[in-house]
Amino acid sequence: MTAVVAAGASWPARGWAQASAPGSEAASVAAARPALSLNVRAYGAVGDGKQDDTEALRTALERCFVLGGGEVVVPEGEYRTGSLCLRSGVHLRLEKGSVLAGADGLDDYAVTQVRWEGKWIRGHVALVYAIDARDVAVSGEGAIHGNAAVSGRPTKENPLRRPALLEFIGCDGVRLEGFSTEYQHMWSIHPTCCENVTIRNLTVRSTETNGDGIDVDSCRHVLIEGCDIASGDDCISLKSGRGEEAFQMHRPTENVRIVNCTLEGRGYSCLGVGSETSGGIRNVVMEGCTVRSVYKNAIYIKSRVGRGAYIENVTIRGLKAANMRMGFLRIDQVSAGIRDQDPVPGLVGLPLFRNFWFEDIHVDDAPVLVRATEIAAEKMLHGLVLRNITGTCREGIQLANARRVVVEQVKVQGYTGPLLSVVNVKGVGLAGAAELPAPKPVQLVADPTVAYRLG
Repeated sequence: MTAVVAAGASWPARGWAQASAPGSEAASVAAARPALSLNVRAYGAVGDGKQDDTEALRTALERCFVLGGGEVVVPEGEYRTGSLCLRSGVHLRLEKGSVLAGADGLDDYAVTQVRWEGKWIRGHVALVYAIDARDVAVSGEGAIHGNAAVSGRPTKENPLRRPALLEFIGCDGVRLEGFSTEYQHMWSIHPTCCENVTIRNLTVRSTETNGDGIDVDSCRHVLIEGCDIASGDDCISLKSGRGEEAFQMHRPTENVRIVNCTLEGRGYSCLGVGSETSGGIRNVVMEGCTVRSVYKNAIYIKSRVGRGAYIENVTIRGLKAANMRMGFLRIDQVSAGIRDQDPVPGLVGLPLFRNFWFEDIHVDDAPVLVRATEIAAEKMLHGLVLRNITGTCREGIQLANARRVVVEQVKVQGYTGPLLSVVNVKGVGLAGAAELPAPKPVQLVADPTVAYRLG
């Protein structure tokens, strides 16, 4: 079966979709290679895969910082190491054939405040990390391998968060370029509360459960370009914290551009926007990317009652997606993720969703093309464009509680049932749509007995 849903109008104006693309400022956050160059071998590193090279590597990094900044070179070899801290102006360069191999003891990773599933808790730092630093970089043709012995989730017996692979907290000017990573059961790359972040031409492999590829957490001005990611959870996840803590801090993730990446989500979605959204997420552009395969949805925009804040100005264009187990696009405003112990009460706690634009999309055998039915009538989705979508799917488009919708030039084959089903939706291109049952009313969070206080 083949059908076309078309509309002659071009509203809403494309201004908000174009404005969501950040400029090129994130692409040049790190300076050219500095004059100072320190080789870790000069400080006692052996790189035989057996000796513990932690102290030699740390000494080289510390010397580079106190001498005014520069590069620390890791030549070919395998270097067993505990956590390594980059300080301002330090560039870690991994030469071809070099591997930083994470130590297998949690005592090798310091403990501080880290973010875990949207909350600040005590936890272990990453294998490579920086805190409150400026202009730091990791680059080169080498590799960083985490140790599965220290990965996983916190437990009652050990409530400390486990180490990420690379993590940058409160930094300005972060560049990650050219190298490859391997890790399991924990996030690979996690910039948190950072600005001006460039992640370019990385090969990321983290294919077991909880293995997010890149988690962008309350960051501004982020460029992710030319990366090849295969993950056991979300390939790329955009977050901003969970519950009253993050809502009151109000550190959004904003101005994010994802370009020419190849994604394989073996455990969840390829791009997850949320569900930790209490600081807000806005101005996201994804273009020219390819989804090789995905366990659930290629794109999942998600939050829940009690998060508050917003997801707005998200543009996806020029995307090819294949081998989807659940569907191409799912939008869930009300029920995704874990409810926080201190949720945002009342109507304020119901997130605002607006201005989502999907254009020039090709899908191969999507089980569901679009499902956006978990939207509250109390705070409807405002602004959804589905334009020039081709390929094959088994079910079509399902929309509820939305305004300013444009469905235009949707040319897909292979589906059964109606191509377009709606309830309480207004816009352009909706003629002939089937009627869906109305979603159940949402239950807002009641005011707490004692008001939440940040601290």
